[in-house]
Parts: sequence; structure tokens; C-alpha cells
Amino acid sequence: MEKRLTANAMLFSVGFVFMLICAVGAFFYGIKLGTEKTEAKYAAEEAEASGAAADDAPYEQQDLVSFYHTVFLPYREFQIEWFSALDKLTQGKTEDATSMFKDLSSLAAAKAKEAGSVNVNASPLLIDAQVSYIRSLKLFSEASTKAATSAKSLGAAELLREVEKEKTYQSAARFSLSAQQAYYYSMLKWAASVNPDVPSEYKAPSILELTQWQKLPVSVKNKLMADQLVSRGKLSSYYPHDLTSRVDDFVGSGQASKMKLHTLTAVVDLLINTEAVRPGDFAQNKAKLYKDALLPQLPFFYPEAG
Repeated sequence: MEKRLTANAMLFSVGFVFMLICAVGAFFYGIKLGTEKTEAKYAAEEAEASGAAADDAPYEQQDLVSFYHTVFLPYREFQIEWFSALDKLTQGKTEDATSMFKDLSSLAAAKAKEAGSVNVNASPLLIDAQVSYIRSLKLFSEASTKAATSAKSLGAAELLREVEKEKTYQSAARFSLSAQQAYYYSMLKWAASVNPDVPSEYKAPSILELTQWQKLPVSVKNKLMADQLVSRGKLSSYYPHDLTSRVDDFVGSGQASKMKLHTLTAVVDLLINTEAVRPGDFAQNKAKLYKDALLPQLPFFYPEAG
């Protein structure tokens, strides 16, 4: 009898301890779940506040100009050399490819340091653009080092394909396009602060008719072209506003109508796929299309002043 009681007591004790462990576990799980919900709530509120800050933050022309000279220009100087190197590969010139890409790696690292040497204590979009340009340059430095190694054993065509499909380069391109998008978005914010008829936000419909496109301010058009390049993952030597001017010229000349193209995407696809956009297209069309357009005093909008 005593043995049975002892066994029962042991079973009861084990059961009690098990229930206690479950209760304690449930208690701490409840705390963890509550903490996660609270953190998620604060994260959502922080994201919302950040979005509101981007909307409410002042976008001054002097900030756009300062960003151009201290962050954008170092990146652009590297980008010009990068595309020059790719052009050489396209032409089959590989005799100095290894040293060429080693130089590009050093240049990208130096330009990343230069772009990061200033504090962009301005608007959130410009801060985001600076971070993305620096990340892009650092990744370009890595991609260039890898290309220098590959150049020792690959011909021009093979090396070009290798560079363009390499993941580090693709990441560098994505950060570059993201930075460009943020910069052009900040220009739109500035234009809206100067002219109340310019919307500070514009989300293009899935199908944007050319008749709608033609009514948009140039700052909106430029932002949409930056968006188009991001969506395509298209890193180009031309600016978004060069693409804007080619679209406007194509539509204004009646070519879109003759080809029965009615949407913005259709025209952009045609121009990009046929490589019909070139650096300097905006400057060439500016007097004809944008003589009185509201644009910030940035050198790439006013090359005639240089």
C-alpha cells in the first residue's frame, strides 16, 4: 500500500512539475508575443513617421546643388570611366583589361570615400541617395576587382557577359538606380515647394496614356523616367531627363502616333530597346521643349552655363 502511495505521489509530483513548466513557458511566450507586437507597432509608427518626414522635410535648391557636387559628381565621374571600359570591351579591346579594371576598382573606392566624406544633413531622400551611391561605389570596386581577375582568361565578349551577369555588379547597379530615383524624387519635392501646381507625389497608373503624360510637369516626368529605369534594372550612361526629352520629342514629332503607340511604357520600351537615347539629348531639346520649365539650378540641366 505504501509503495502504491509513493508511486502515486511520484506521478502527481511529475505531473505538477510538468504543469508548472507549461505554465511558466506559456507566461514567457505571452511576454515574448506581447513584446513582438509592441515592437511591430512601434516599427510601423516609426516607418509612418519616416514617410511623413520625407513628405514634410524642406527640399531646398541649395541642398540639391550641394548634393550634386559632393555626392552625385564623384559617382558620375566613376560611372563615366566604367561605361568607357565597357565600350572598350564591346569594341574587342582587351589588351589592358586587367589593369583597366584594377584602376576602376581603386577609383570606385576613392569616389566612395569622397562621397561619404560629407554629411548630407538635409532631406531624407537625399540622405537615402547618398547611402545608396556609396554602397553602389563600394560594390563597383568589388565587381571591378573580380573583373580584373576574369580578364586574365577571357576574351572581350566573354568578359563583358561575365561582368554584366556577376551578382556584385548587379547589386551595384541596383543601388545606383535606387540612389538616382531618390535624387530625382527630391527634385520633384523641391519643384512642388516652389510651384503649388506641381504635385509633390505622383504615382503613375499601370497604363499611362501619352495624352496624360503630355500634361505632366517636367519634374514629374523626370521622376517617372527614374522609376522606369529602376523597374527595368537599366543602368545607363544617359540621365532620366535625357529619356524624358526623347519621349517628348518622339511624341511631339508625331512618330508615336504614326506607329500607333498610345502608352508611355510602349514608347519607353521602343526607345530603350533600340538604343535611341543618348547622353545630352535633354540639352539638345531643351530650347525647343523646356525653355520655361521649372528646374533646379543643377549643371546637368544647364550645360550652357558651364
